[in-house]
Amino acid sequence: MIMATYRKAGKKWRVEVRIKGRAVRGTFSSKIEAQSWAIEKEKEFGRGGGIVQGKTLGDAFKKYAREVSPSKKGARWEIIRLEKFQRLPLADIQMNILCAADIRDWMVTCEKTLAPGSILRELQIMSVVIEQARTEWKWIDNNPCREVRKPKKPPHRDRRISPDEEKRILLALEYDDSARIQNVRQGIAVAFLFALETGMRQGEIWGLTWNNVFLGQKYVTLPDTKSGYKRDVPLSSRAIDLLNKMGSSKNGRVWRSRQASCGVIFRRALDLAEIKNMTFHDSRHEACTRLARKLDMLDLAKMIGHRDPRSLMIYYNPTASEIADRLG
Repeated sequence: MIMATYRKAGKKWRVEVRIKGRAVRGTFSSKIEAQSWAIEKEKEFGRGGGIVQGKTLGDAFKKYAREVSPSKKGARWEIIRLEKFQRLPLADIQMNILCAADIRDWMVTCEKTLAPGSILRELQIMSVVIEQARTEWKWIDNNPCREVRKPKKPPHRDRRISPDEEKRILLALEYDDSARIQNVRQGIAVAFLFALETGMRQGEIWGLTWNNVFLGQKYVTLPDTKSGYKRDVPLSSRAIDLLNKMGSSKNGRVWRSRQASCGVIFRRALDLAEIKNMTFHDSRHEACTRLARKLDMLDLAKMIGHRDPRSLMIYYNPTASEIADRLG
């Protein structure tokens, strides 16, 4: 049974439409507006109207992970998140009665364990799935994620890597610059140093193949990047030396170990080095800041892969003291 109730609160009218113990609410300037909105909601709850019945939000997560996510660049991590979503109480709610209040309740629960930036990213994934269910599968009439107040975007990360931290990481990875690479840990150290020289992302480094390395011309080609465009990355003499350390076969991938496993080893090395609040991706911030001393803004944007030079400000993080030193 569907029931609408109205209540005047000051100069506003509040309305609540309930179905099977669930409710959606709205606040309006007049009772007529409240009644019109309630009638529309009652129609949404009551009609079959081409909307597929009996599907839950969990079904949507599962279908999206199976049919849509595999075609994306970040498929692995998105599928992991969607599998996590399938275990939420929220996943058991029928799509035809899913409302903004359900999404808000989930966000309140998340606030106990997740930072606002993490909640925002998960909300974005959830919204994309629900939008697919709305436009393509016809499982829901509207996207309730659009009706909730989103967490405030956190400030951009500005973590720098000091020379001392760099030395401690290399020590934890058992790296000796004068010796041959003998194990995976030392190969990860080379990847870390290569990232500091080039500003390449972790996935770009582990996806690099020898047929896209042109040492004579001093550049590597990344045929498929996060931005969706091919990118040529110029190489310093130091970057070339690091690539040469990765073997003489020059066939297949430059870094043959699995990226996921290497990520775990790198994080353990950070713990061993007693370094807090650092990720491999922070090497990109550090590289941009170092390269900005050598390259003009347009060359740096081209090397890093930013089509809009203004976005470099996310990664370019010199300290006030460093800028002051250049002033003389």
